[in-house]
Amino acid sequence: MTFITNKGICRVSTTPSHNQRVVSGMRPTGLLHLGHYHGVLKNWVEMQLNYECFFFVADWHALTTHYETPGGISQHVEDMAIDWLAAGISPSSATIFTQSHVPEHAELHLLLSMITPLGWLERVPTYKDQQEKLKERDLATYGFLGYPLLQSADILIYKADRVPVGEDQVAHIELTREVARRFNHLYGREPDFEQKAEQAATKMGKKQAKMYRDLRRQYQEQGDAEALSVGRALLESQQNLSIGDRERLFGYLEGSGKIILPEPQAALTKASKMPGLDGQKMSKSYNNTIALREAPESVDKKIRTMPTDPARGRRTDPGDPAKCPVWQFHEIYSNDTTKQWVQEGCRSAGIGCLECKQPVIAAVQAELAPIQHRAAEFEEDRGRVRAILREGAEAARQVARETLADVMEAMRFTHHQR
Repeated sequence: MTFITNKGICRVSTTPSHNQRVVSGMRPTGLLHLGHYHGVLKNWVEMQLNYECFFFVADWHALTTHYETPGGISQHVEDMAIDWLAAGISPSSATIFTQSHVPEHAELHLLLSMITPLGWLERVPTYKDQQEKLKERDLATYGFLGYPLLQSADILIYKADRVPVGEDQVAHIELTREVARRFNHLYGREPDFEQKAEQAATKMGKKQAKMYRDLRRQYQEQGDAEALSVGRALLESQQNLSIGDRERLFGYLEGSGKIILPEPQAALTKASKMPGLDGQKMSKSYNNTIALREAPESVDKKIRTMPTDPARGRRTDPGDPAKCPVWQFHEIYSNDTTKQWVQEGCRSAGIGCLECKQPVIAAVQAELAPIQHRAAEFEEDRGRVRAILREGAEAARQVARETLADVMEAMRFTHHQR
């Protein structure tokens, strides 16, 4: 990003740094399938190489809709962790843990619930949508109403910079930003704040400090949004500032107080292109999934019995790949040569449906084979999986405790002992 000052042109990098923090979780509701792999896990595997990642199994969130049957959740936690590890999530590259093993999530949730207006929770779009979809369940509970706020606590306890979400979850991130903003407004004014912020600015060096002050003036006096963006990027690039000084300077730049809980950004993920066996979205509720640990013979049978273009009642009837769920699999797994063979063969009845499915079967089996091999190793050593989750929770708690200490200090709970 470029900003023009009276001294010339200044450039500040706004590309994500390796130090940026990513937080994401997944509810343990059973074995994962190809939809999860293509929609979430492949993205996580890539992100762990470029960001400081915290990935957690959201077992408390599973209680919001399955509070009457909590018995299977613990088994699902380990199964989910195995699927993550088998898919390529590495404990050496990311912090992997179980939500309930870091009680600071719940403590921050409680504190945030004291300041969050009830109307904010009631207006979250998924609240009424899920109530409509899950009419068979009694969801008239605070746990269900408040689960977006627990999500906010999950994110804010790690002061996350980015949260990978689909479009349907963007409202939850906006709620998190509003909650952080409200908390900072209520508790972010410390004694001698401006003096401390000015002292922090001098630590940036004379040239950088002047640029920061120029950008602050441009934003606060003229409402220059570009100056605000560049100022934030300038602060992100500083290596010699403490976390406290950085947060003061963010607040000073924006005209608020010290930023105790930074506002996270939604990192929109591409919608999964992985269809179900019937052409709908792959989902357990549709009974159209292929599990990551599905037995090879079961994968073979499921794909062989997939529905095809209804027009192809007989082998000699031509068809239209666009009307066939199998074609959607070809779009993901097949190269251009195979796709052309399918298009020509289907439309001319030159190939049968079983012939068309064979390359898909082979490709899916090839994708699953290494995942299943790694999963089998972890399955045989669940103690290792539990150790990874335990070590991840210990690492996560160190970060969470620091955030909670900042929160308690800001709220003047100075007597709080941990």
